[in-house]
Amino acid sequence: MKIAMDKLCMVFSRAFDMIEHEQLGASENHSMRVALLCIAMGRRLGYDDDTISAITVCGMFHDSALTEYHLSQTEGEQQEQNMILHCEKGQDHVSWLPFKADIEKLVLYHHERGDGQGPFGKTENEIPLEAALIAAADAVDATYHLQRVQPGRLPALREKIASRAETYSTRAAIDVLIDVLDEDLLEKMRDENVKQNLERELPPWEVDIADPRIIRVSEFITRVIDYKSEFTHMHTSQIANRAWVMAEHYGYGPAERNALFLAASLHDIGKIGTPTAILEKPGKLDDEEFAVIKDHVKNTLDWLDEMPDFKQVKNWAANHHEKLDGRGYSRGLNGEELDFNSRLMTCIDIYQAVCETRPYHGARSHEETMPILYDMASKGYIDSKIVEDIDAVMAKYSLREVPSPNIQGGT
Repeated sequence: MKIAMDKLCMVFSRAFDMIEHEQLGASENHSMRVALLCIAMGRRLGYDDDTISAITVCGMFHDSALTEYHLSQTEGEQQEQNMILHCEKGQDHVSWLPFKADIEKLVLYHHERGDGQGPFGKTENEIPLEAALIAAADAVDATYHLQRVQPGRLPALREKIASRAETYSTRAAIDVLIDVLDEDLLEKMRDENVKQNLERELPPWEVDIADPRIIRVSEFITRVIDYKSEFTHMHTSQIANRAWVMAEHYGYGPAERNALFLAASLHDIGKIGTPTAILEKPGKLDDEEFAVIKDHVKNTLDWLDEMPDFKQVKNWAANHHEKLDGRGYSRGLNGEELDFNSRLMTCIDIYQAVCETRPYHGARSHEETMPILYDMASKGYIDSKIVEDIDAVMAKYSLREVPSPNIQGGT
């Protein structure tokens, strides 16, 4: 099975746009517009598809560290220090993806300016052109909201961007951006057009599901999702790590084990669209709030539906709130409709939710967690044999984190 990384990156892009919109007030589809600009500039410069893909995806993910960066801030930190941390963490994130071209410093320097006023103080000759292209696309779109620019304003806009080139990026990068910024590209970046155009123009990029690098891709996903809220900052990674341990217990081969790990990493990606205030509410959710929470599964289904040949992983990811009696959500599937790995994901998700610290309860030991799962199994909600297996396998991790496959020696 091949994973279409270009399509998966489109899913991530939607998540990042939601994060930017909620946390920074950025306009919708910003990362997609940055990506389209990067493609146009890369092609104008004659780069090959692998290099264009690398620049474009780094452009899409230039703010991938936003959630982690915001949670790691401490009161009184200087803005300059915050920006450095943001860039460093963003570069670390993209380094986990299996690019076919060099991405050194592309995200690290995406806030550098030709006048030396960026967080690292780099000047024109010290900034790689590819990083400067991302900086140009990011700064110009953030400043001028290109999705709303009318064609008649384009000549004046080009002049204005050129007059302030080194406050946005380097002169060389801005020259390329101005060269490609025409009426056709503006039309492609309209909110109603940007997604379909990016899907069409992003170079294809595939990775085999059995490739060990899928583990790094999956861990990249968990970092973005988990840092949405301080109360869930280990939730996805721990579910993925537990899924890996259970896959080893069942003797899965590399392809199925990696696929399950990827599904576990993706299971809550739809929660990116859930307001943080609801995720962190200390008391019981009312009916309206719970309905919003439940929407995260539908989001996950909708987003992953856009990936071809991804049905198995999508179902394992999205079925984690289904129950054997058909009373789960969002599709109300019953035991006959849920395969083994879907049942396994449900049990792992419940186990992790019960044992981890939440706004409404503290951390629980394995011994405190298992009676809740056994009770649910006795009522026909979840698979009793899987519950027994989890009891046997997870006891040694009581009140401590399950290590990632990289630390376990799984890759």
